[in-house]
Amino acid sequence: MPRKSTKITPAPTSRSSSKRPAQDTPTRHSKRAKATGRKSYAESGSDDDEDEIKQLSIDSHEEQVSDASDFAHASEVDPTSESEQEEAATSEEDDKPPKATPRGTAVKKSLALHSKKGDEKDLWKSGAKLAPGTQVVIKKPKPREAGDTPFTDDSIHPNTMLFLKDLAANNDRQWLKLHDPDFRASLDDFSTFTEKVTEKVMEADETIPELPVKDVIYRIYRDVRFSKSPTPYKTYFSAAWSRTGRKGPYAHYYIQIQPNGGSFVGGFWQPEAATLAKLRHDIDRKPHNIKQALQNPLVRKAFLNKSEDTEKGAVRAFVNLASNKSNALKRHPKGYDQNHKDIDLLRLRNFTLGKKLRDDEVIGTGGLGRIAELVACMVPFITYLNRVVMPDDEPSDSSEEDGSATGQEEED
Repeated sequence: MPRKSTKITPAPTSRSSSKRPAQDTPTRHSKRAKATGRKSYAESGSDDDEDEIKQLSIDSHEEQVSDASDFAHASEVDPTSESEQEEAATSEEDDKPPKATPRGTAVKKSLALHSKKGDEKDLWKSGAKLAPGTQVVIKKPKPREAGDTPFTDDSIHPNTMLFLKDLAANNDRQWLKLHDPDFRASLDDFSTFTEKVTEKVMEADETIPELPVKDVIYRIYRDVRFSKSPTPYKTYFSAAWSRTGRKGPYAHYYIQIQPNGGSFVGGFWQPEAATLAKLRHDIDRKPHNIKQALQNPLVRKAFLNKSEDTEKGAVRAFVNLASNKSNALKRHPKGYDQNHKDIDLLRLRNFTLGKKLRDDEVIGTGGLGRIAELVACMVPFITYLNRVVMPDDEPSDSSEEDGSATGQEEED
């Protein structure tokens, strides 16, 4: 028996002329409508069944119309099931825009703290592994406390020596990274002390100009490209003064601050070939110049250990200094006779004077005065070296004669 269609065309509804025609909106089907819809497909075996099917279809249609009106009027409650209400609430929450956060404010995330109570040095090493999302809390390093001795510009603080001693025992990049505040404090202490030493050098030697600290002080980093030692840092602070700062062709005043014996040195250390040739030429032609500088009472008292007050005694003490004797030639230099009377001076490749300084001579208020005293004693020797290597322009004999003749003509 053929099935009868149960679809009923909805009657046209009256529309108000005062309102715009509503757009076609999709109708929502409730579970009840779906259930009744299934029953309408049953075979109609009798007239009672047909009447029952028609009644169910009418009820379904009325329910659809009521659902459509409920969709149109948002103020009325939709008689849906609890599951549909939850779905609707979820969709509404999804449609809501996310809460805006103030610009520049980072979103806080709670992470697990690092619970390992081991050595913090391991966390600074390259390749340190931690679980994803682990929050590592490392205390910010602080410099060593000054104690009862305040930091001053005209002295070296004891903490500076302590830092250099620790650096010698832990000459490693990771260690210095962990103790960067101590390094900065020590470097600032030495820099301010260097400024005061510059003033003293300028007072003793008029040829030294006023130089900024950056042109005088040496960096603490070592050049390990051609060195057998792989340690990356020097274990001392150092600075040098000349007419052109720590660099240039002139002789230098050099100071080195180091635990267990710093040093103050002046002169030429491993000079260039041209400079060395000029010094040897002057020793060969005018040996009395260097001997006169070495016989200076201030030089002998400060650097030659009160040697004999003779030319031979001063030369012997100068040649036997460790800094000069360490790399002297075993034989005579090329171009000079082996039996030269001043062959000991000609064999030298370093021309330096120096003095070892105890820690108590540098630390404290007396350090600046002690270095200023050594600078004053070094001036005669530095003056001789600069006069030989980089002589100042002197007027020639012809210019002097021309000047005197011109003066006579003006008088006439």
